[in-house]
This record gives sequence, structure tokens and C-alpha cells, in this order.
Amino acid sequence: MENHAPTSRARERPLGEEEASTVLKLGEFQNVPSLTLSEARLVINVVMGNRRAKFGREGQDTEMLIKTQDYLDVFARFKQKENIEAVERLLGAHTDLEPFERSQIGSLCCESAEEAKTLIPSLTNKKSDADLQELLDEITKLRNYVE
Repeated sequence: MENHAPTSRARERPLGEEEASTVLKLGEFQNVPSLTLSEARLVINVVMGNRRAKFGREGQDTEMLIKTQDYLDVFARFKQKENIEAVERLLGAHTDLEPFERSQIGSLCCESAEEAKTLIPSLTNKKSDADLQELLDEITKLRNYVE
């Protein structure tokens, strides 16, 4: 019987334990700027608009890019550039939060501090419920302004 080459390559082991629990362990992504879903939508739409203006034809878009755009169109909470920038300014003022936490708050748009701390456990010991609720209320005002 012949020995054939493996049909798949060996799976690489993660370099470290990455988790977003009460203590963020993001490995190489620790302290790296991250985007909210709304910011990602804005960036991708601008890049794709420039690409289409330069090269024409939408047919060059990959299936993955189209699916990503569809996902962001559904789940991005803010659609207008001015509101996206306002949320970024608001979140950016909270330097006690990690970039990951700020992007999660801006993407999830939680209604209560309790909900935010459940979905983003690392917030538990960083902000009081009152301070976090104030931030969430400000984001909600921007969101209601859009709707």
C-alpha cells in the first residue's frame, strides 16, 4: 500500500489563551485599535465606492465581501457618518476602557449597565453602573436621533 500525503495540513495551535471575560486576554490584539460594526461598515463602503469609481463594475466584488457588507448593513447600529463619528468621540473620551471594550459598547448598544456587563464581562470592575449607564444613555440618544 502506498503512503499518500496528508489531505490537510496540521492545525496550528493558538499562541496563547485568548478570551474576553472579566479579564481581557486578547493576545496580540491587546490594546490594538478596533472598530465598531458601524465604523467597519463606513470604511468598507468608502473603499468599495472608491474602487467602483476607479474601476467600474460591481462584478469584481467577492462573495465574502458582499456577505460582509450585507451583515454590516443589518447589524451596524449607526448608518450616518456624523453619528458614527459622534459615537467614536463619545467612546474615545473613556480612556479607562480598552479599545475592544469601546468597540463592543458601540456595536452592541446595550440598554442597561447590567446588560453591558453581562455581554462584556471585563467592564464589571472598570465602571460603576451609574457611569456606564450614563454612557449607554448618551449612545441611545444618538441612536434615537437617527431613527
